[in-house]
Amino acid sequence: MRNSRRGAVDPFIVMDVMEAARQAEEAGRHIIHMEVGQPGTAAPEAARKALTEAMTQDAMGYTVALGLPALRARIAQLYGEWYNVDLDPARVIVTPGSSGAFLLAFSALFDAGERVAIGAPGYPSYRQILKALSLQPLDVQTAPQNRLQPVPEDLRALDFEGLMVASPANPTGTMLNKDAMGALIDLCRDKEAAFISDEIYHGIEYEAKAVTALELTDECYVINSFSKYFSMTGWRVGWMVVPEDHVRKVERLAQNMFICAPHASQVAALAAMDCHDELEANMAVYRANRTLMAEGLPKAGFTKFAPPDGAFYFYVDVRDFTNDSRTFAREILEEAGVAVTPGLDFDPVRGHQTLRFSYARSTQDMEDGLARLQKFMAARGFV
Repeated sequence: MRNSRRGAVDPFIVMDVMEAARQAEEAGRHIIHMEVGQPGTAAPEAARKALTEAMTQDAMGYTVALGLPALRARIAQLYGEWYNVDLDPARVIVTPGSSGAFLLAFSALFDAGERVAIGAPGYPSYRQILKALSLQPLDVQTAPQNRLQPVPEDLRALDFEGLMVASPANPTGTMLNKDAMGALIDLCRDKEAAFISDEIYHGIEYEAKAVTALELTDECYVINSFSKYFSMTGWRVGWMVVPEDHVRKVERLAQNMFICAPHASQVAALAAMDCHDELEANMAVYRANRTLMAEGLPKAGFTKFAPPDGAFYFYVDVRDFTNDSRTFAREILEEAGVAVTPGLDFDPVRGHQTLRFSYARSTQDMEDGLARLQKFMAARGFV
């Protein structure tokens, strides 16, 4: 049967690693999960309780395409609480996870064949969703001295219709400060290019608060999700903030693509936003894990990384040990029982020499995983 070239996207390698880890567990092995970027905790207790109560009273049918008005208003309130930004709830669009927001944003902003610049290393699905929409991802190789974040000098000579940034970034956890983000926004304004800010890891920061693009401009798309800080990955609910004159366009797309985000997930998300104590308890675990990883990875020989400003990843240069990160990750899984993600997911050019380690699971898992990594690397003669 015929098929489309748009479907010829690369696999999401971390999902392949997850499947290999699942098969190992099914065979009776105990695997430490450092591959997947999701919290090990459930959705907040009050969120689950709110949904349980709502299901006794509501059929959970379609919501309006833009999302439950109460949830949109609460998201707008969050921008005042976190960033002192006065946001009109009418500009907030609830989406089926950040992935749904990417589809809506790319569809609303770009025509087939147009170019969207993305920093490398970066979240792999940006590239693949753009390809599936007949758009051209433009990988921009970022520099270690810039903590693997794009800067105007990387972009000035390039032609593109849009720029996607992420801060805190996946896989590096590094952030753009206000000046750095402002410089990129100014560059896009000069080039008449759209600026999209992926802020899915906001809330998971350490020394400094992440900057939202909305502190600097209203002429941008901001994408976020309940998956990370709010610990609701499988619930598939996120949001997007767009300029006022783009709301109706995105609404029409959302009506036709998704009808709405899952009603049940929206109910839970609304309640989750007021679960501050539980969410901050999760943050205490991430802080402890970050310290463990910063101390434990060098003991295993993994010394080349930039400590993350946010999110829950270490992105490590492993060129001293391998030129094939995929094979190296498979050997670590098979021999040490630790699942890690090869950098090829994030950077097709340099990713064969990098690995991503996630520390989103329990502190006990991180301690056990680091011990296994140290034993594996010692057996190889690397430490």
